[in-house]
Amino acid sequence: PQNCQFGMGALKKLPDFLKAAGSDNVMLISDRGLEAIGVVDKVREIIKAADLKYSEYLDVLPNPTTTIVDECAAQYKANGCTALIALGGGSPMDVAKAVGVVAKFGGTIGDYEGVGKVPGPIDTLIAVPTTAGTGSEVTVAAVITDEARNYKLSVLGPEISPTYAVLDPELIMTAPASVAAACGVDALIHAMESYINTFAMAMGEKAMELIGGNIRKFVARRNDADAACAMMLGSTFAGIAFANNRLGDIHAMSHPVSAFFHVAHGVGNAVL
Repeated sequence: PQNCQFGMGALKKLPDFLKAAGSDNVMLISDRGLEAIGVVDKVREIIKAADLKYSEYLDVLPNPTTTIVDECAAQYKANGCTALIALGGGSPMDVAKAVGVVAKFGGTIGDYEGVGKVPGPIDTLIAVPTTAGTGSEVTVAAVITDEARNYKLSVLGPEISPTYAVLDPELIMTAPASVAAACGVDALIHAMESYINTFAMAMGEKAMELIGGNIRKFVARRNDADAACAMMLGSTFAGIAFANNRLGDIHAMSHPVSAFFHVAHGVGNAVL
C-alpha cells in the first residue's frame, strides 16, 4: 500500500517524503556498523541540508530486543519526534515499527504481540534498506526478541507497514560479502516459501528469478550495479510476496535458533 521509490540515488528524496508527511522532526534508527562504514553519514548530511530537526538511535543489534525498543521509544518521545527513518537491514526496520507502536499507544511491544493488536496507524515511517534482504520495507510484521523467554515475538498488521520504502541500490553496494550472502539467501527463501504457499506466486517467482540469477555475482562483486539493482528489487518483491501470505517451516525453525543462540537470521535460514 505504500510509496516505493527505486533507483540509484533515491536516498536524496528523503526530505521530500518528510515534507509530504508534514514532519520536520525525525528520528533515525540504525546501527553502529553502518555508522562505521559511512552510510549513516549519508543520511545525516541529507537531513541537515534540509534543515530538519533530527535525533538518532544507533544501538540496534541483530535480533533486537524489547529493551532496545523501550530505550528508543523513550528517546523518540522525549525529543518530540514525529517521523521515523529506519536505515539498515531487518533489525532497524523491526525496531522502528515497534517504536512507532510503543511511542504512540504506550505499554511495551509485547502487549501488541499477534495479529491485529495495533489500534491505529503509527507515525510516518520511511524504510531505507541497506541489504537485499529482509523485505521488511514492504511487510506488515515486526519481529522482536523477548530475552526473558528466549522467544521472538511478532507484531503484525497494516498499521505498522512503512509509509515509504526507499530502494537505493547504491546503499547495498558496500555490504561485506558475508552479509550480502546471508541476506540474499534470506530473500531467496522468502521467495521460495511464498511461492509454494501459492497466494503470491507471481511475486515469488519473479523474486527467485532476480535473486537466483544474481546472488553469486553480487556476493562476488558488490560494486556490480546491475546485480545490485536485481538483488534490491528481488528482495522487495519477495517481501511483498510473503507479506501477502505466510512463510514456511524454514522460518518457523530459524526463529528459535536465533532467539536461543543469536545466529544471524539469514545464516540460520541458509543452513536449515
